Amino acid sequence: MKVWLSLLTSLVLFSLSSATALGREDVQKYNTTTLSEQLRRPWAVVETPDRRWLITEMGGTLVTLYPDGTTVRTVLPLASLYVEGQGGLLDIALTQDFTMSGRIMLTYAKGTADCNRLAVVSATLTQQGTLEDITPVLDVAPCKDTPVHFGGRLAVLNDGTWLVTTGDGFDYRESAQKPDSQLGKVLRFREDGAAPANNPFIAEAPYIFSLGHRNPQGLIVDPESNTIYQQEHGPDGGDEINILTAGTNYGWPVVTLGVDYSGARISPFESYPGMQDPLFNWTPSIAPSSMVLYQQDTFPWLQNHLVISALKSKGLFAINLSESPLQSQRIFATIDQRIRDVVTDREGNILVLTDGETASLIKLTPAS
Repeated sequence: MKVWLSLLTSLVLFSLSSATALGREDVQKYNTTTLSEQLRRPWAVVETPDRRWLITEMGGTLVTLYPDGTTVRTVLPLASLYVEGQGGLLDIALTQDFTMSGRIMLTYAKGTADCNRLAVVSATLTQQGTLEDITPVLDVAPCKDTPVHFGGRLAVLNDGTWLVTTGDGFDYRESAQKPDSQLGKVLRFREDGAAPANNPFIAEAPYIFSLGHRNPQGLIVDPESNTIYQQEHGPDGGDEINILTAGTNYGWPVVTLGVDYSGARISPFESYPGMQDPLFNWTPSIAPSSMVLYQQDTFPWLQNHLVISALKSKGLFAINLSESPLQSQRIFATIDQRIRDVVTDREGNILVLTDGETASLIKLTPAS
């Protein structure tokens, strides 16, 4: 009898502990509000200090959503924009002095089917949603002949330098390990396009910050600790979250927890000396597309969680950084769509940008 009571007590305690963690979201009520719809293959969204929402569309347009609900769509004059496959206009980010300068950073695919690459430009954003003074900052080298795996996510560090993720080009996976190629890397650069003098490989590969990446599309910086969280698509399995440090090799394609889409093994190694294991991995894949570190009080049960958007698994996932071992749990279960981007606004509400030819910007708020 004591054994059964002990087992019953253990089960009750397990259930209570599960319910008091992220599982509390099951009883957490929230509202959804569609802020914009009929978006055409959107990729990224950012809020300006004057409460405009800026949304990039892969075809080369910038959608500006004003506080009064007015929407303006502007075709951007981007040199040699390449729109094919996963290529097109990608990320958008505000510079640290945006309030004074109006400067933004953009990434996009440029070139042709035979020779295309990721590019970073800066520009001045007008109140009308147009761009002025578009200035080239960085062109990833070498070019490639595949319309996939561009990476393209931007983040700014506390010192004002920038990071951008680059994909391996799919057919060029070995390039992720080569210092003479910028494919499959995270690059660090100054706003004027110069390589910072303290980059880890400044002599032989001046822009490379970290290497061994496949197709990274999530990149955020904790402004308090300056910790860099990066997330990338694996092949079939092996999606990763990493904490980035300068000069570190994250293994691809020498190390992976996934297999090729054909089912063939890519590598016999799941760990390798001198290469950093991921902080967390998803096998099978969820196809993570972006993420945010939630540190606000609006959804208190999400404090100190990474909130990750997913394409293949259609929705949002959260990882509590205070727990060990880390676990991924689906949240906001009614959001059953491919999600391209996730951000927060200044009140701590969560906004998701759905994916596809007819997509929406949706705001999640706590129910009163």
